[in-house]
Amino acid sequence: MGERGTSSPGGPVRVGSPHGQALRSRLRVRKSCGFSERLILFLYLLECAPQTDGNASLPGIIGENYGKEYYQALLQEQEEHYQTRATSLKRQIAQLKQELQEMSEKMRSLQERKNVGANGISYQGNKEQAPSDLLEFLHSQIDKAEVSIGAKLPSEYGVIPFESFTLMKVFQLEMGLTRHPEEKPVRKDKRDELVEVIEAGLEVINNPDEDDEQEDEDGPLGEKLIFNENDFIEGYYRTEKDKGTQYELFFKKADLMEYRHVTLFRPFGPLMKVKSEMIDITRSIINIIVPLAERTEAFAQFMQNFRDVCIHQDKRIHLTVVYFGKEGLSKVKSILESVASESNFHNYTLVSLNEEFNRGRGLNVGARAWDKGEVLMFFCDVDIYFSAEFLNSCRLNAEPGKKVFYPVVFSLYNPAIVYANLDVPPPVEQQLVHKKDSGFWRDFGFGMTCQYQSDFLTIGGFDMEVKGWGGEDVHLYRKYLHSDLIVIRTPVPGLFHLWHEKRCADELTPEQYRMCIQSKAMNEASHSHLGMLVFREEIETHLHKQAYRTNSEAVG
Repeated sequence: MGERGTSSPGGPVRVGSPHGQALRSRLRVRKSCGFSERLILFLYLLECAPQTDGNASLPGIIGENYGKEYYQALLQEQEEHYQTRATSLKRQIAQLKQELQEMSEKMRSLQERKNVGANGISYQGNKEQAPSDLLEFLHSQIDKAEVSIGAKLPSEYGVIPFESFTLMKVFQLEMGLTRHPEEKPVRKDKRDELVEVIEAGLEVINNPDEDDEQEDEDGPLGEKLIFNENDFIEGYYRTEKDKGTQYELFFKKADLMEYRHVTLFRPFGPLMKVKSEMIDITRSIINIIVPLAERTEAFAQFMQNFRDVCIHQDKRIHLTVVYFGKEGLSKVKSILESVASESNFHNYTLVSLNEEFNRGRGLNVGARAWDKGEVLMFFCDVDIYFSAEFLNSCRLNAEPGKKVFYPVVFSLYNPAIVYANLDVPPPVEQQLVHKKDSGFWRDFGFGMTCQYQSDFLTIGGFDMEVKGWGGEDVHLYRKYLHSDLIVIRTPVPGLFHLWHEKRCADELTPEQYRMCIQSKAMNEASHSHLGMLVFREEIETHLHKQAYRTNSEAVG
């Protein structure tokens, strides 16, 4: 991994960093303390004596005559200066040595516990080699983690998902009974961690190393372009419990098109920069592929969101609709033609298949219908509502031959139950909130995904043997898990699944039917709202008793 650096316990370890240079400088000073004091004093006088005017006379040569006492006083003064400087340097060296020793002891303790747990044998390291061993261990943690290359996993349960965050909020999968799908980082340790990570990312961008893949840019007045915390767009993090925490950070200036991407890793210690690169997504086309059968009203609503986000805002989208059957086909054509006429939008393809609906079959056909070279694809459903920010997340987290993006959708509950206290539910745009009683992170769903056409074709596409509801998405997901590609799995705030009535067909296998019913139950309402429905009679009985008691007391 090239030259290794070091740092203070809290800062990022960077190649050729100022901390590393300071360490080497201090070690050289320490070695020089072994020379004779006379030689050091002579060199000090030559280098550090005050500058004199070119015409001034040197004492003892020309001009006033100086005696022996003068030179003794001068030597005594310089000796005191030297002793003060040497004491200061020794104190700094001792402090640095103590810091390195403490870090080394912590890492050695962790390694010993790991070795004892593995085979009952503890490792006794060489104290003289502790700093070097520490850095080797920290770098080996990056090599073992799934940062630069994907790990082959046995199933979907082996994936360690990312959690996403902005300057103000964290979007998390693991909620339990107290955490929320979207919340402010109220815990001090989490808040301090994210602040430190963003600051470290800004340090990497604003003071790049020679090996960073980014070009120097100037501001509008020719000054150096400096990024700050307001330029932070979004970030993802995940922790591999035996290795460390990986951070993916994205920055962007409001008046620039390019994004800055910084990857950091905390291997149970300092952050370590993995890479820093510039990402240009200005010409990245997304082919949104939607398989469809009937459901023309839902498609009309989908196209309203598509018009607002893709045509009016993003403007780098191609739409492919794969329609099954004849019923409703003319209505779908009419909707597409109407949008094309109103918005002067013609970047769409309608593929008609006169056969029974099969989502995997529709996406396979839609993916192969594109014949204009490499393209990023977003597999979408007609019930999905997405934002322009999500489309950029799609572009930033998929890379041909390296990464596929599997965002976790926030699935909205039945609005008739969520907003039962209102005469009618609010408009869809007002329902798009991340709250426990409004929806949940659909972490068991793998249907919405961003991946490049070449990766999809190389992996073999969808399994056409899978019939009916569900399973084809999981099969494709597992193919990627078994490959060398990195799977980015994280909840994203700009992707919603709108509630709709589910029907579980009798033709489904027992396993598929069970999955369908489970999905139907989870999509209906939150735990508390379902509880209110289950105990409705008990609640009404209690209210009647309360009303009767109140009336009786009033009469009495």
